[in-house]
Amino acid sequence: MNATMTGNAPSQVLVIDDEPDLRTLCELTLLREGYRVQTAASLEQARAELARQSFDVVITDMRLPDGLGMELLHEMHAQRRGERCIVMTAYGSAENAVEALRAGAFDYLTKPVDLKQVRSVVASAARQAPGTAMLAAARQKPRTDAEAEVRPAALARLVGVSQAMRRLRTDIAKVARSMAPVLVRGESGTGKELVARALHACSPRAAGPLVAVNCGAIPEALLEAEFFGARKGSYTGATQDRVGYFQAASGGTLFLDEIGELPLSMQPKLLRAVQERTIRPLGATQEETVDVRIVSATHRDLAADVHSGRFRQDLYYRLNVIELATAPLRERLEDLPVLCATLLERLAQESGVATPTLDEAMLARLAQYPLSGNVRELENLLHRALALSDGTGLQIPPYLPSGDAPESALRNTAAAAPAQHDQDGAAARSGGSLLAWLDAREAALLRHTLDECAGDHGAAAAKLGLSARQWTVRLRRLGLPHAPEADVHHGAQS
Repeated sequence: MNATMTGNAPSQVLVIDDEPDLRTLCELTLLREGYRVQTAASLEQARAELARQSFDVVITDMRLPDGLGMELLHEMHAQRRGERCIVMTAYGSAENAVEALRAGAFDYLTKPVDLKQVRSVVASAARQAPGTAMLAAARQKPRTDAEAEVRPAALARLVGVSQAMRRLRTDIAKVARSMAPVLVRGESGTGKELVARALHACSPRAAGPLVAVNCGAIPEALLEAEFFGARKGSYTGATQDRVGYFQAASGGTLFLDEIGELPLSMQPKLLRAVQERTIRPLGATQEETVDVRIVSATHRDLAADVHSGRFRQDLYYRLNVIELATAPLRERLEDLPVLCATLLERLAQESGVATPTLDEAMLARLAQYPLSGNVRELENLLHRALALSDGTGLQIPPYLPSGDAPESALRNTAAAAPAQHDQDGAAARSGGSLLAWLDAREAALLRHTLDECAGDHGAAAAKLGLSARQWTVRLRRLGLPHAPEADVHHGAQS
């Protein structure tokens, strides 16, 4: 028997569907796996079963004779019940599946149901369900210290005391419990992979593997074999069977970094794998069921890419069931002291030296840096300062746009407006707030870049490496004249 067991008690499953044949098929399949199964043909019968007892897993059809499965999902959520809910949707009803996942469903099955997929999804849900059987097992077997420490340790790596970081850690703890795909959005260097690792570590899939893939680093010709695997002889040089990322991540999490760089030709194949939970390795004649949770990340504006035709809309909605955003460092400068302390402690440990400290003056200097590379750039700056330290203390050089600061497109362009920078510097020295000073610097940079591009907002945004949305948001925040976002995007494309 393969069913999840708690002592001698098998997991309890409730199957709700108005089609007698499908109900019977699911019941027999799960009974053979060792589960205890109850069935219901309507919402009324399902409510009666749920009132009578608790279950570990509930499988419900979306459309029932007396209502929608979503109604039951909302009711169970309002009652704070512990069952993991799996919804069954008609083939191609992506909207229903996405809606159910956002409403708190653990996972979904597509009709006509595949029995292998039923067994896989129910097994995954039963392992993670906090129902009666699971709670009994938890009382019999307390968590070890190591298991108890994994979750807070993963969240602790997301360093920061700002409201944005506190909210991010809270959201991670909430969404980690389900199988719903997550899209992590944020600028480069803001810790998107740390978010993915925290999601995995906080989830009931933490004991499984986390496989991280950079979608922009794989040659297009190799994408299918890398993602789905290949059989021996399927292409020149394939001397043995090859395991793909989906198989390697079985039972765990597949992290698709830089998903916006995935070529259009690969997107429908990924969509099918995500939607149907099946893959077909190169050279294989049969599809294989896979059990992975998908977490994606991007620094791109995927909604704009969908509008321009560069990214498939159906794949975007499948991956973006839940969205988490990582805030850029300039929007959470209150995190700078704790970030610096954490980074310096790790860098000093790696270098075998005593951990240096930063005084208020040096922290103020760091806050003057644009840090367009966010935490990654901050780490590089501290690493360089530590390497150049003579042992008497850590020295952070003042930010000099003319060449002493780390090079970037933003700074090179900013260096072309020295008169405005002098004015901003004078304002900062006269006692103005740091944020006001930074805003003045940013406004000067945007105005100068727009002048260089002869008023072409799209070209100016592209020159600074900003999306149309990012460019428009900055102009609005600083009270500068701005063009419609669609016009900015058009100009950037041309």
